[in-house]
Amino acid sequence: MLDASRTIHGSKGKVLVEGKWQTNLTECTADVEMDKKEINTLGDDWTRYKRGNKKGTGSMNGYKITSAMIERGFEKFEIITALEDPESYGYERIRLKNCMADKIQLVNMKAGEVVEEETSFTFEGYELLDPIRVD
Repeated sequence: MLDASRTIHGSKGKVLVEGKWQTNLTECTADVEMDKKEINTLGDDWTRYKRGNKKGTGSMNGYKITSAMIERGFEKFEIITALEDPESYGYERIRLKNCMADKIQLVNMKAGEVVEEETSFTFEGYELLDPIRVD
């Protein structure tokens, strides 16, 4: 049976961009998608698949605190994400390599609202630095 205390709470996550903790973020996502080529042959009624290239995409959303993303421009950067819920079976850290912003948000303001910033990005590899494992 599931021990609910072992589930991981997203609020226990951290995101570091170039080694600096981004305390303003409210959300971070990253996905790897693989391009699969369909292989169909005579005499076989199953479609087979050949692995192709991988594509890494992600986004960071949060409150605007500084002009760091504007200053960084389209230069490559590194992200390290960390899930650090003390009730879980351990901590997980993932390094996203060669990240690059898809677009840079220059202005996003509306009277009476807190300014938020969204940065979508691509990355060219990842490394699972610390996996969570159950003994």
